[in-house]
Amino acid sequence: MFFFFRDEQPYDFEGTHTAKDVAKYIIHKCTSENKPISNLQLQKILYYVQAASLKERSCALFTDEIEAWQFGPVVRSVYRAYCGYGAAAIYERKEPEKPFSDEEKDLIDRVVREKMAKKPWDLVNETHAPGKPWALVYREGLGKMQVIPKDVIAEYEYTG
Repeated sequence: MFFFFRDEQPYDFEGTHTAKDVAKYIIHKCTSENKPISNLQLQKILYYVQAASLKERSCALFTDEIEAWQFGPVVRSVYRAYCGYGAAAIYERKEPEKPFSDEEKDLIDRVVREKMAKKPWDLVNETHAPGKPWALVYREGLGKMQVIPKDVIAEYEYTG
């Protein structure tokens, strides 16, 4: 499915992977590099990976929707898979079901590197900034757990 915006640039919002596969890749990478990641960090990084893919490649990386939860953007299926860890680090080395292209790996790796350099609550504050997609949907709780549309994420200028 393609949508067209003011600049007439087509976006592919379908995605080619599941968010769980992207999460497995991210967790495996962080575990392998001995840089533990929490579910909170994972959720924010998934959001930024999707934003970067939409902005730079004009296509979604994963098919799942992102929702506006109290502490920022969340992919429900990934949250459920890892919520048992609480705030603790997730250590896993599970391989994704479907391999990523080199271009996709480069994009994910870059976002992970940029965002893991920040503290988890700085990532929350970053996603909560006024005018950002989460804030536009969440609206002080009125849009709690509502989908953040991919076209809104695509219009957000990902700056790293």
